[in-house]
Amino acid sequence: MSALHREFKAVIFDMDGVIVNSEPLHEVAFLETFDELGYGDTHGIRFADYLGRSDRAVWNAFIDRHQPRQSMEELTDLKESRLIHVLRKTEPLFPDAPRIIDALSQRYPLAVASGSVHRVIAEVLKLRDLRRFFRAVVSAEDVKQGKPAPDIFLRTAMLLGVQPEECCVIEDTTAGVEAARAARMPVIAITNTYPAHELHRADLVVSDYSEIEKVLLRPQ
Repeated sequence: MSALHREFKAVIFDMDGVIVNSEPLHEVAFLETFDELGYGDTHGIRFADYLGRSDRAVWNAFIDRHQPRQSMEELTDLKESRLIHVLRKTEPLFPDAPRIIDALSQRYPLAVASGSVHRVIAEVLKLRDLRRFFRAVVSAEDVKQGKPAPDIFLRTAMLLGVQPEECCVIEDTTAGVEAARAARMPVIAITNTYPAHELHRADLVVSDYSEIEKVLLRPQ
């Protein structure tokens, strides 16, 4: 039986690149923060290497390279504040995301498992009152290792009270796909951030949300 033809007990959403079109906004917020710190031309960060990973991974690389006087907490706060300002201003939800979240919530317990911090996740889930649909919200702050390690998905399954293999994950990055696979969770990848061929290790790669609905809302 295909991993996506079983009956699931929960669905776990990534946030950046799945619910909200924020991957480009994260990069802008980082670049503006680097510029403010005086490293606009010398930061040395290749953002493509960190898609789907936590902000902490970016800051660890930056700190290792530059040894700034600011603490990790201060650096994180600077970047988060910039990002939240843009999120409030632009509300960049993917147009079909609220609809599919609502539809799936009528059949499954839902959760968010995001590499973002809780402060940013809360701002996104305020948009269109999305927080009401999710029984659990897990951040990279809640686990020891971020994606592509499985920690965040395993913790989410525990909070939902289901076995990992009973969850279906919706992701958009290679790091997220690998994290789901490491957690033994079937994963659907949507091509919002990476092209289909780079997401080939997902159980299913789709280009729009209606394809996810066909799989997860098929008659039981």
